Amino acid sequence: MKLKFAALLVAGLVSAHASADECGKVTIAEMNWNSASLIANLDQFILNEGYGCEAELVPGDTMPTGASMIEKSQPDIAPEMWTNALKESLDRGVAEKRLRYAGKALVEGGEEGFWVPKYMVEKYPELATIEGVKKHVSLFPHPEDSETSAFYSCPAGWNCQISAGNLFKAMDLDAAGFTIVDPGSSAGLSGSIAKAFAREEAWFGYYWAPTAILGKYEMVKVDFGSGVDKDQYLNCISKEECDSPKPTMYPPSPVSTVVTEDFATRVPVVQDYLNKRGFTNDQMNQLLAWMEDNQASGEDAMFHFLETYPDTWKQWLPKEVADKVAQAL
Repeated sequence: MKLKFAALLVAGLVSAHASADECGKVTIAEMNWNSASLIANLDQFILNEGYGCEAELVPGDTMPTGASMIEKSQPDIAPEMWTNALKESLDRGVAEKRLRYAGKALVEGGEEGFWVPKYMVEKYPELATIEGVKKHVSLFPHPEDSETSAFYSCPAGWNCQISAGNLFKAMDLDAAGFTIVDPGSSAGLSGSIAKAFAREEAWFGYYWAPTAILGKYEMVKVDFGSGVDKDQYLNCISKEECDSPKPTMYPPSPVSTVVTEDFATRVPVVQDYLNKRGFTNDQMNQLLAWMEDNQASGEDAMFHFLETYPDTWKQWLPKEVADKVAQAL
């Protein structure tokens, strides 16, 4: 009986190693934003050096990559897919056994909210709540109108401008003395935050994570006191036609790794890694800030991450695989 068990155990280990050795060619979508580029380069390095794959990066973007994976089973892996953008198509692909969700690329999901600088909250703790912000409206002067106070919104034309405007209305920020400031662009919005921090001035407005800005500057997300009402958000706050908006915190946006069913079945040991691999928003904020400060590519950031955070990535891998990756560094 013991001999039989030992034989089965050895057979299992051989099978696992065979699966890794048979990994073969793998295509990984490298999306055109920094966090996705970092994760794609990381997956390529770990698959090649740790699992013996022949992984290559191919250009990607949410809609065309999702469609290609469903229709053509290529590429094999989309490391960072903001799934709300094509949820129905992805879910249908999973139901038809063409796709499979792996782990969450961002374990907390994409994050949105209204924010104030941490140094302001340290001075006035009540600013961590929307009622406290309204109480201290005079702390947030408008840059061009001394008669009112500033709420920095999402740039015109972005979907988040709709949700931010509806929440501004839902929480009666106009009546409290705030006026919406359109920053004009993403650079204008981030520049207003950088300017406020350089002068240690007040700032109140919309922002999202993970981003380099929230990695560089310590901000506190304002609590609306409402919790998350997903139905209210989806059916009113996020719509242009929202006559009676009610306060709700932003629900997190799911950000998953998606793979083709063919790949998940062919290389289960790599699928196990992809199920475990994921970043917190704080981790990604810090990495994005490093990328911006160093004008770094996704490949540069991948090496920085592997060298700086071994305690994080080694938890995602079997010891022998982690050792191979460490040796390759």
